[in-house]
Amino acid sequence: MEGVAGRAVLHAPQVRALEPENPGDRAAAAGGDSHPRGHHGAHLVAFLELTKPRITQLVLLTAAAGFYLGSEAGVRLALLLHTLVGTALVAGGTNAFNQLRERDVDARMLRTRGRPLPSGRVTPRAAGVFAAAISVAGVAYLAALVNLLTAGLAALTLVSYVGLYTPLKRRTSLNTLVGAVPGALPIVGGWTAAGGRLDAAALALFWIVFLWQLPHFLALAWIYREDYRRGGLAMLSVGDDDGSRTARMTLLYAAALLPVSLLPSLLGLTGALYFYGALALGVVYAAVGAPLLREATPRAAWRVFLVSIVYLPALLTLMVLDKPPPLSALAS
Repeated sequence: MEGVAGRAVLHAPQVRALEPENPGDRAAAAGGDSHPRGHHGAHLVAFLELTKPRITQLVLLTAAAGFYLGSEAGVRLALLLHTLVGTALVAGGTNAFNQLRERDVDARMLRTRGRPLPSGRVTPRAAGVFAAAISVAGVAYLAALVNLLTAGLAALTLVSYVGLYTPLKRRTSLNTLVGAVPGALPIVGGWTAAGGRLDAAALALFWIVFLWQLPHFLALAWIYREDYRRGGLAMLSVGDDDGSRTARMTLLYAAALLPVSLLPSLLGLTGALYFYGALALGVVYAAVGAPLLREATPRAAWRVFLVSIVYLPALLTLMVLDKPPPLSALAS
């Protein structure tokens, strides 16, 4: 759902971690097969890891919430299933392309050096074929069984994440803002899949998920700032020695999210339960970022990160629970 404005870009030094040679490296150097040698079960696990299952699950959560909220006359379960299948394929392909393009960065970072590509469990050729296959399949599936608008939004998610966000991570701290766009599109895709129009309510859902991501990823980037520096990524935290800029931006985005999160009730998409629940969640999300201003410690950043993980599912649950019944149900 995973850069910030307001400073000159500081490019981190390219520090290469020393790693033992592995079969995947030898295969790649020799031209490689379409898949590494080894047990088929291990191959399947490695390809599954390329899709980043936890991130894909969050994408599906937002898409499902968007679908429910965009359904005007009851949820069509078959259409919801088709939406989730197509979305999962595109999300998995997007994540696989991301790992393919960042395999050199992942090899330098301690947190990611065990991923399938830097560890040699999957060759670049195999990863590229896999990513392309499931991405194309996902967009085609959505176009055939859902609608063209949702398929177009999925394709836009793929292109903006892989073609814009991924390369910008090496160049500018603005990358987090750019990356939050594809991160916020799946909830809109769920909305349009159910037949919803691109109206003010859909835009409100987009901006909620967009703004939620920023404190979430700023906190994570501060926790792992040395690893990002080692990887050569231009995150805000890399050039922010005392954490003051990271703390200010974290609190700013959390504070901006609070009024935006109330829009669904103001637009009639949800009722009073959601309004007051969102208000309480927003106050907590902003308040937990305040200690970062006093001292940007990993412990304070972890608190922001953990609260962010709870915040979005809780907010979406409130939306689903407090969605008014359709007018047809009220009339009957």
